[in-house]
Amino acid sequence: MSRVSKPHEIVERALALSTADGCVVIADEESSANLRWAGNALTTNGVTRGRTLTVIATVDGSEGAASGVVSRSAVTAADLEPLVRAAEAAARGAGPAEDAQPLVTGVPESPDFTDAPAETGSNVFAAFAPALGDAFARARSGGRELYGFAHHEMTSTYVGTSTGLRLRHDQPNGTLELNAKSPDRSRSAWAGHSTRDFKDVDPAEMDAGLAQRLVWAERRIELPAGRYETLLPPTAVADLLIYQLWSATARDAVEGRTVFSKPGGGTRLGETLSPLPLTLRSDPNAPGLESAPFVIAHSSGDGASVFDNGLPLGRTDWISDGRLDRLTTTRHTAGQTGLPVAPAIDNLLLEGGGERSLEEMVAATTGRALLLTCMWYIREVDPATLLLTGLTRDGVYLVEDGEVVGEVNNFRFNESPVDLLSRATEAGRTEKTLPREWGDWFTRAAMPALRIPDFNMSSVSRGV
Repeated sequence: MSRVSKPHEIVERALALSTADGCVVIADEESSANLRWAGNALTTNGVTRGRTLTVIATVDGSEGAASGVVSRSAVTAADLEPLVRAAEAAARGAGPAEDAQPLVTGVPESPDFTDAPAETGSNVFAAFAPALGDAFARARSGGRELYGFAHHEMTSTYVGTSTGLRLRHDQPNGTLELNAKSPDRSRSAWAGHSTRDFKDVDPAEMDAGLAQRLVWAERRIELPAGRYETLLPPTAVADLLIYQLWSATARDAVEGRTVFSKPGGGTRLGETLSPLPLTLRSDPNAPGLESAPFVIAHSSGDGASVFDNGLPLGRTDWISDGRLDRLTTTRHTAGQTGLPVAPAIDNLLLEGGGERSLEEMVAATTGRALLLTCMWYIREVDPATLLLTGLTRDGVYLVEDGEVVGEVNNFRFNESPVDLLSRATEAGRTEKTLPREWGDWFTRAAMPALRIPDFNMSSVSRGV
């Protein structure tokens, strides 16, 4: 844009153009950098830039306020007024919004609202890339091949409203996925890492762990479907509990549609979900997992409302000391259900377990157990119990009396994360992790490994 190129100027100009009763403008400035590699060699790298503008118009009516939302990328100065008018037309053509609330007021302006957006670039990999090259050399000498990618993005979000809010948040987000394969491709192992800046990523350590898994896979053991004591690593725990969080909306629970609904009416708030003293929480200020400290809602849905944009966020305990403590609410659904306002927050931590690492939990295993690497293709089977199904991937290993003795076949599982929490007999040390299944949508998680005495491997999966 020639005369309104800065994000805060775009927000101000769009607000000035609005003739609606209320208006929210969200400008997202995005930049990203990536590396890809295959067969122990870099293959591609790139840097991208982008901008998305979302205009939310609200129009008061005799039956309530209506909202219209329009988002567009690559917006130019000439596009601004048509975009605002399109949002207003959408609002005037819509019926009253069920989630209508007064737009948020009284939140202090972000001191950096008028500053240029934060950016990332190839320099984010300045220390990581040489370390990755060293890992390639070690992998070649060890007779294995490394594949994978590293991605880093920075999103600066500017939120302005007709009620005077001027808020800004910078969100860094980095992911690393590394696969090691034997030269004949008959054995494969995976590791992932979530990071804000790639300064806490050690390719050598990840490669060493993958090398050990390839050695374990030299012995192949076939096992039938059944219930097995199973060690779920932090990445698998994250995938299960993220889905649980997405399903924990207060309105659905009150209306009797979810696992958090109480038989006969009401919710299960206050019930003990786990005998372990576990706390499942979200906190925009969690060290290393920082996320937006206010609501950023580009659209309304079960767990979000465009009318809540700018609402301050703080620590929320979803489960406290094993008891269900909160369900997700917007201001509208909080009013409907009589529950506290508890909007979704973009991170998730499970704490209160022990101090053992996953390796120490393996060593403490008596008898037989399975050790998983990760899960994928997770789908919901029954919302009333939150029964999920999915597949194991990239390594299931058999543990006998504290030692891994080989790799076993993959399985399809059928389990509910809520039920797993009630049956878990041990939780390990909480650590940052990358969800394998949901990593494209949710990356800021810290979880312990869990020991489940009777995890349901419902059938054998071939060819994964």
